[in-house]
Amino acid sequence: MSNPNAVSGSPDQESATDTREARAIPTPRAGDGEHAVTATATKEPAAEPRPSLGRLFLENLWAANTVTVTVLAVLLAMLVGAVLIIASAPDVLATYSYITARPADALNSSWAVVSDAYANLFKGAIFDPDASGFTAALSPISETLTYAAPLVFTGLSVALAFRGGLFNIGAQGQATIGVVLAAAAGFALPLPPGVHLLVALLAGAVGGAIWGFIPGILKARTGAHEVINTIMLNYVAVYFLAWIILQDGVHSPDRADAISKPVDASAQLPRLLGGDLRVHAGILVAVLATGFVAWLLNRSTLGFELRAVGANPDAARTAGISVTKTYVLVMVIAGLLAGLGGSNMVLGSTADSLTPQVVAQIGFDGILVALLGRVKPWGVLMAALLFGALQAGGNRMQSYSGISLELVTVLQALIVIFIAAPALVKAIFQLRAARAARLQTSLAKGW
Repeated sequence: MSNPNAVSGSPDQESATDTREARAIPTPRAGDGEHAVTATATKEPAAEPRPSLGRLFLENLWAANTVTVTVLAVLLAMLVGAVLIIASAPDVLATYSYITARPADALNSSWAVVSDAYANLFKGAIFDPDASGFTAALSPISETLTYAAPLVFTGLSVALAFRGGLFNIGAQGQATIGVVLAAAAGFALPLPPGVHLLVALLAGAVGGAIWGFIPGILKARTGAHEVINTIMLNYVAVYFLAWIILQDGVHSPDRADAISKPVDASAQLPRLLGGDLRVHAGILVAVLATGFVAWLLNRSTLGFELRAVGANPDAARTAGISVTKTYVLVMVIAGLLAGLGGSNMVLGSTADSLTPQVVAQIGFDGILVALLGRVKPWGVLMAALLFGALQAGGNRMQSYSGISLELVTVLQALIVIFIAAPALVKAIFQLRAARAARLQTSLAKGW
């Protein structure tokens, strides 16, 4: 006899029916005339609790995110630098000749020379705890900010061009033309204070913009590669600077060497911490420029078009974006920023006259700063501060520890190498893949 309580249905539903009967509550009571209607209770799986911010931080602390990779790249560069410091010290190397007999001598001498070098690097860049007086205590950070200010502008110049799909090697030439026009406005125009400074800064910005417009229009109209054009324009700018310094009206009549008239005090950037410290208002202008570039890239229509052209010019053209106009505007703005960086070199406290080496290498260093900052505005600012600290601390390290200043350049190069090769850092330190955000290996994509 068939079971009266059996649930009829197709064979395809037997598995599901059995599951529902097993989960059904309550079961029919014996003797009931009517079948009890059973409710199917399907239990939902319990949702995992959302991890706290502290747990997320710990999980990603040893993951391949850009912050961790950057910190480890700096640490790795310092470790390699420590080996080079030991190798450059003959007295320390002598202790390794009998390391098997007395290993403590080699270890102690190595630690002494490395710790002394890096301690002086810190004291020259950030803070000297042994300094006496307000001026001596703030001198290290003042030097760091002074060196960093022009690097912010040239780094932003290179980074902005990167985001637009262009490789601006010409920041050095753009800064050179900027410094020429800024200095000329600084000693040739009799203007009142304040106005004179603004005019000189504007002249430097215009000079850099003009030098950026040339490769921009050539790229847009003829397809000429901007790398070749900007490299050639660098040479033109350098020789133009060397020529104009010696011309009447520019050359200082009281000097026989190649130096121009000094810039008037009314055109100098004001110093922020008094006359004894070199840090000037250029670092404030650099921060404002960083904020402007960040807004331009992320909040403006031009920034969207710029990023679209940099990602895919053909797709941007199909979408109705003028690639020609974008290329020109990108190089003009990049040149303007580099021109402001050059202006800082003569209107700030670094120098007050034109010389053949007044611009130093800020344009080429700006390329390294842009790469280290992942071509992102605020990353560029942080990278410029790091390079400024290495430069300021390297001067003290050379004076007090006898370490060659070229070693600081080696440290900068090592940092950039490891930053540009995140897969290498990840492999060395066995980093996990980041959960929150995957590491961008393309420099053009940034942080």
